[in-house]
Amino acid sequence: MSKEPAAGERLVERKRRVLKGRKPNAQTQPKKRTPAFPRRGVHPQRSAAMAMAYKMATEGMNVKEECQRWFMEMKWKKVHRFVVYKIDERSRAVLVDKVGGPGEGYEELVAALPGDDCRYAVFDFDFVTVDNCQKSKIFFIAWSPAASRIRAKILYATSKQGLRRLLDGVHYEVQATDPSEMGFDVIRGRAQ
Repeated sequence: MSKEPAAGERLVERKRRVLKGRKPNAQTQPKKRTPAFPRRGVHPQRSAAMAMAYKMATEGMNVKEECQRWFMEMKWKKVHRFVVYKIDERSRAVLVDKVGGPGEGYEELVAALPGDDCRYAVFDFDFVTVDNCQKSKIFFIAWSPAASRIRAKILYATSKQGLRRLLDGVHYEVQATDPSEMGFDVIRGRAQ
């Protein structure tokens, strides 16, 4: 008397026969491990610096309370025309770099941005509409010039959203690599 295998056993046996002639695919192959830092041909100090930049970027920057306070004064009290922010890599924080007084304009903001380092800036743009109404729009500017270090560009690009979330009330965002991309006519065109 022969014993018939159970339905589950038959299914397993059928799969085993079908898979027997096939090559193993990526799911059945074990993953190859890639070597950790330092890799061959990579300078150890540069590797450590890039690893630190990556760690700082992924963890996000600590945004100081003064950043939001200066922004709110600009937004509600109209005491300032612009605020420029910078990232201090030692303290791993976003700090206020420069604050523009009420008499300063867009030219002073452009002059406050360095030509060889990245910055964030917020600018309160006052204008008159076609209907002769006085309006105000706040611009967030991510300044990343071509002459700046790659590490700084990566750090500023990855930390932008952390600061942006705290600055509630920004109407427009401009990303610029040279002054022509954030000219006064570009700002005026975006606002109207």
